[in-house]
Amino acid sequence: MKTKKRKKFSLVYCLKNWYRDLSMASKISTVFLTMLIPMIILMAMWFLNVLRYNEYYNSAVKNTYAISEFNLDFKANYDYKIYLIVAGNKTYEFQNPEVDIEKARRILAMVGHDSKNKESLKRIQDTEKNLANLKKYTLMIRDNMKEGGKYDENREIWETGVQAITSMIQQNVLEILYYENQESAIVYERIQKMTVQMVIISIIILVLFLGAAVLMITYIPKTITKPVSQLRKVTEQAAKGDLTVRAEVEYGAELKVLGDSFNTMIEHMALLLERVTEEQSNLREAELEILQMQINPHFLYNTLDTIVWLAEADDKEAVVNMVETLSDFFRSSLNGGKDIVSIGEETRHIASYLQIQKVRYQDILEYSIQIPTELNHYEIPKITLQPLVENALYHGIKNKRGKGKIRVFGYEEAGEGILVVEDNGIGMKKERLLQVQRRITYREGDKKDFYGLYNVNERIRLKFGDEYGLKIDSSYRQGTRVEVHLPARQNDALKN
Repeated sequence: MKTKKRKKFSLVYCLKNWYRDLSMASKISTVFLTMLIPMIILMAMWFLNVLRYNEYYNSAVKNTYAISEFNLDFKANYDYKIYLIVAGNKTYEFQNPEVDIEKARRILAMVGHDSKNKESLKRIQDTEKNLANLKKYTLMIRDNMKEGGKYDENREIWETGVQAITSMIQQNVLEILYYENQESAIVYERIQKMTVQMVIISIIILVLFLGAAVLMITYIPKTITKPVSQLRKVTEQAAKGDLTVRAEVEYGAELKVLGDSFNTMIEHMALLLERVTEEQSNLREAELEILQMQINPHFLYNTLDTIVWLAEADDKEAVVNMVETLSDFFRSSLNGGKDIVSIGEETRHIASYLQIQKVRYQDILEYSIQIPTELNHYEIPKITLQPLVENALYHGIKNKRGKGKIRVFGYEEAGEGILVVEDNGIGMKKERLLQVQRRITYREGDKKDFYGLYNVNERIRLKFGDEYGLKIDSSYRQGTRVEVHLPARQNDALKN
């Protein structure tokens, strides 16, 4: 008993799991087939049974009709035909009674082929024997007629032989007719019983259909609407900002995929939110670093010290130029608090910076700025080039013996505005260059060593996307080249 219960439970469990994993289209098809297939089977059974019994009934009716026709005509016609032959009123050839015997045999053969009644078949065999005897007597009369002068013998054969056999044939035929009618009644009764049975079976199946339909109507929509309702509640929670929720869908292949996709989307949203939060924090740090660069006390101290030195040398024109350049530098640094400026404004800012540094490092520094005017209205984050030029001066030119040169230029290529800061300073070894590139491109390693480059690159990425930013190349004792890749995008507000 326990084994049977376990098997039953296992079967139900398997069917439940199978149904649970079906798609909604498969569920609807399953419901349709579950109701359609039994109906088709019922209709097929009904049709086949009706067809079979109808065939039986038709055979019995046809046999009854054929036997009735045989019974009504055969004896009277045959006896009269033989009488006319014996009396000499008609010739044997004209009457041809053998045709009637052959016709009777064909009728009996047809009835015997279709009949299912054993008694009828027995009577048919007896009648066929009687027909054989009848033919024998008929041929005797024929032979006597050919010889002639045997009227009395032929009359006796007709009276005692032919009429006796036709009487037996008529009796057999009546019995065959009785049994065939009985068979028709039996078939009709079977049809009536079959009809009643089919009606009862139909009612039972209809009740089962109704029960199954009620179960399907209540259960199947539940397996579809319940997970949809769960997904709706989860999406409402997610829309309110709760990214810890997860969809747990048990039924329906499509809904499972939808739930898994929703969970994946929520996880990605959480990761993106975390990344945006981190990047915003990095951006604030970068902006703070830029602000510190703007008011770099060492740069300001050195510049003021240079102005004092020029004043002591009584070079009034140089002092005025230096003060004006310093004023332009800080004016462009502040720039009304805007974070995005035009390349033209950025060029003026870097020009002020290099002009100031040229006064201080005139023995070791040369520079050139060659940025096409068509790039002037493109957008760029404020104070992008100054940290790059500062790195070129302090880490490239100053570490090299002799005079160095910083070259700032730009061009447009493949929908990008590209600015280049290039120096012929000490450069970097391959290991160092690889560290810088990994940190700038893949955010790998400690950013403290490359804070200025990292901040510039991150600010460009945050503003324009990860496909933009810095590209660095360097050769030891030959120099360094830093490319700034920006979208070739103009802002009409920056033209004013």
